[in-house]
Amino acid sequence: IWKHNDVADLEAKLATADPKAPKLIAFESVYSMDGDIAPIKEICDLADKYGAMTYLDEVHGVGMYGPRGGGIAEREGLMDRLTVIEGTLGKAFGVMGGYIAASTALCDFIRSFASGFIFTTALPPALAAGAVASIQHLKVSQFERARHQDRVRKLRALLDQRGIPHMPNPSHIVPVLVGDAAKCKWISDLLLDNCGVYVQPINYPTVPKKTERLRITPTPLHSDADIAHLVEALHSLWSRCALARHVA
Repeated sequence: IWKHNDVADLEAKLATADPKAPKLIAFESVYSMDGDIAPIKEICDLADKYGAMTYLDEVHGVGMYGPRGGGIAEREGLMDRLTVIEGTLGKAFGVMGGYIAASTALCDFIRSFASGFIFTTALPPALAAGAVASIQHLKVSQFERARHQDRVRKLRALLDQRGIPHMPNPSHIVPVLVGDAAKCKWISDLLLDNCGVYVQPINYPTVPKKTERLRITPTPLHSDADIAHLVEALHSLWSRCALARHVA
């Protein structure tokens, strides 16, 4: 296990590994709790240097990034340097299921030896058709991706106006910091019960203690009014909980 996004630590561990031993570097493109993005190029450079394979989890990137929705690796022109790319048919594609993209030989190997795949029921035809339609649409349409990023900017701007602290990052994930597990759950419950807004509370052990947060992911379909409604509800609840505010 290497330190989060720390390529120096990764290299130190690779340098001490047996050069003849098989090595696989597993990492995500967009990290789901902080919304930060991995240094994919630097990781691929180290993989080449030390003879390691790479496994990139793009479940928070596919559909939302890249000119054809291929994810962060596509956006950065690095897809061909990765051994395996994992994606989901949920999230941006709006269905369910998942996939890997790799060489023919590696995919055949996994089909033959991965018990989790072998004993999993195949997707129903209706879900498969829905996934195909979503992928085909997002391979050519830029509207949803552009609108998505616009909604993120709008949300962050309104949060700043109200002094509600959120973690800066280059992705669509907006972690609003609460720092108290009980208050985080309470705010989430009141948002749903009183305001009709569903936002998940993220508490320990998913995140470290004292970094409890509300994990907000606006979508292209959220209107200005929707976003304003959420922020004003948070503004009121922040005062009721006597939580610290961020001074811009």
